[in-house]
Amino acid sequence: MMTTHKIAKHQDSVPTHREETRTVGRILTPAVDIFESEDSLTLMADMPGIDKEGLEINLEKGVLTINGEMKMESRGKAIVREFTPANYYRQFKLSEHIDAEKTSAELNNGVLTLQIPKAESAKPKKIEIRH
Repeated sequence: MMTTHKIAKHQDSVPTHREETRTVGRILTPAVDIFESEDSLTLMADMPGIDKEGLEINLEKGVLTINGEMKMESRGKAIVREFTPANYYRQFKLSEHIDAEKTSAELNNGVLTLQIPKAESAKPKKIEIRH
């Protein structure tokens, strides 16, 4: 059962309108796993069929946008076509406590991995006890 907090968090993490993508055709929402450590967030998105040239990642005003355009290879005239290419689109609102300048991305076999470091102010601090 989803609590009100979880529902609000889920609603904030997905685009509200398809028109936001400005693309024609099928739009897929990639499955995403997000992991948090003391120093960073790691986001892993499954985007099969996407290559580096068809992928756009933007981080602006605290909103991370992932947009992938699938390209189909032409191997001749299609006799039977059961697979329709689609685009991927996903948005997330991020905390202001991240270091956007040090964010890195890697795409390997259709899996996008983003490393989003936390800002120094958001990292846990150990306080030393003095005598």
